[in-house]
Amino acid sequence: MTEDTVGGGISRRRLGGGVLALGGALAVAPIPFAEGPAHAATAGSGRGVGGPTVRRPGSGRTTLRRGSPERAGLIPGALERLVADAETFLGPSPTHPWYAGAVLLAGRGGTVALHRPIGKAVRYAAYDEKTDTGVEFPAERQIAMAEDTVFDLASVSKLFTSILAVQQIERGTLALEAPVTRYLPEFGGGGKQDITVRQLLTHTSGFRAWIPLYAAPTREGKLQLLWDEAPASPPGTVYLYSDLNLISLQLILEEITGRPLDALLRSEITAPLGMHRTRYNPPASWKPKTAATEDARPPWSGLDRGLVWGEVHDENAYSLGGVAGHAGVFSCAWDLAILARTLLNGGAYGRARILRPESVELMFTDFNTDFPGNAHGLGFELYQHWYMGAMATPSTAGHTGFTGTSLVLDPTTDSFLIVLGNSVHPVREWRSGSAPRVATADRMARAVAVRPERGGRRAWFSGMAGGTTATLTLPALTPGPGEVRLSCSLWWDTEPGSDALFLEMSADAGASWRPVPFTTVRTGQEPVAHPAGSATGWSGRVWHRLSADLAAGRREEMRLRWRYTTDRLYVGRGAYVDGLRVEDGGRVVFDEARRTDAARIEAAGWVASAD
Repeated sequence: MTEDTVGGGISRRRLGGGVLALGGALAVAPIPFAEGPAHAATAGSGRGVGGPTVRRPGSGRTTLRRGSPERAGLIPGALERLVADAETFLGPSPTHPWYAGAVLLAGRGGTVALHRPIGKAVRYAAYDEKTDTGVEFPAERQIAMAEDTVFDLASVSKLFTSILAVQQIERGTLALEAPVTRYLPEFGGGGKQDITVRQLLTHTSGFRAWIPLYAAPTREGKLQLLWDEAPASPPGTVYLYSDLNLISLQLILEEITGRPLDALLRSEITAPLGMHRTRYNPPASWKPKTAATEDARPPWSGLDRGLVWGEVHDENAYSLGGVAGHAGVFSCAWDLAILARTLLNGGAYGRARILRPESVELMFTDFNTDFPGNAHGLGFELYQHWYMGAMATPSTAGHTGFTGTSLVLDPTTDSFLIVLGNSVHPVREWRSGSAPRVATADRMARAVAVRPERGGRRAWFSGMAGGTTATLTLPALTPGPGEVRLSCSLWWDTEPGSDALFLEMSADAGASWRPVPFTTVRTGQEPVAHPAGSATGWSGRVWHRLSADLAAGRREEMRLRWRYTTDRLYVGRGAYVDGLRVEDGGRVVFDEARRTDAARIEAAGWVASAD
């Protein structure tokens, strides 16, 4: 069962429409490093007006150490709230707990600033479908979460398969644009002869989400189901997340290397990186330190297995002997943090290198520009607010797993967040959506400070609340006959299209408001016009200089305001305004730098923030 498909239906929220990405480099708090730079940033081309530059995975070899939020360049209070928010989902969410427990890990640079277990790794012995309740183990047999609890990663396993594939591309044994039939001639049945390796990695092959391979009693029978499977759509025409893509990739890897996938994982990734708690088919000795998953029985499960604990949850992976390209890897939070750091380092960790920097950049490059809202690199999903929350940027990469796992990497801030939960314990029907993932990612994004642009102590911050409208209103102004202009510094990062920042003017004491067109520019780039008087999406997380012609307010009293509006689903990092100034010709009508003027600003939902 995939993260996309619950009972055969699509459950993911996919962003629609285009992405507005204006601006470029990062303006956040500096990261203190104890072992040299976390990565050597290299220029990369971004999407949007002005060709934004984003920090890309570099060639550093930073290793992890535990440290304080301050050492990581993070705000302690935001991390404390991250844990508090995650703990709320141990209770009704909204009816049943979203998970029985979780392990949370957050870091920036080489510092792990948060590593916290919450709740239970093992709580329920069974699920009672008649009463829709979990049958709990006696208290003495329940097991609390621990920092080193091992989880069934479910679809996060796909990242390991993808890394193994990119390694073979580096070595010249696998070609990204080659048809799959070059390596697996039998694959061409059912009209699949044109499917390429890239389409498998980016979920554009046309495969449906999954098929019950477990229904075939033999491995040969399962493979025949795959060989005979016809694409639901012509290859390359749609995005459709499918387990069959990574199962096919597994078969390619095993064919070209002559080695099983679990052996490849061990020799090519986990052993070089020292990820000693990551593997397929964990031994029985690991079970007491492993989070339990589901009481797997029909009709909600395809197989009747009872409580699944220490074995892979996914039915197809289980039927394949626990080793599959789409699911089956078990790991703990620290090991995944090593993987995250490796990728943010550009493929190296300490003395080990598993990928070249350019290969990591390729994995974080959107190949799905023809399918807006479904940005996807090689194996990695990109810019998905539905679980990345406010950490989402065009270069933010990650993945989720059906059992309740997730990994998010943000190269723009060199930060990473791992949330491992056992959300199908005791049954998959209890949880829906990705609310804990979003809540924790929002807090992690907030933990990265945005410093005031003008060198002052504070800037106005819109906040990050969903389903709200916040206004920042200047006092009534009466300009003279000269040219009237507003200038300020502006920083914004919102969920594209759904949340936006508006500059508005009123000439009737606030009874009605109309948009004010403005222009923004960042150093070294061309000005960008905002004719609708609004900004939305990703601005590069850098300060922009704003200028607006207020000629329409000449010779009459007027008011100006910023209005920040969000929907109820997801938010970005918010908006900041600094250095508000209105000039009438050579006369300064309003200047926030003057204490008396600043005191007359009316803030509803906005706060003066130093970070």
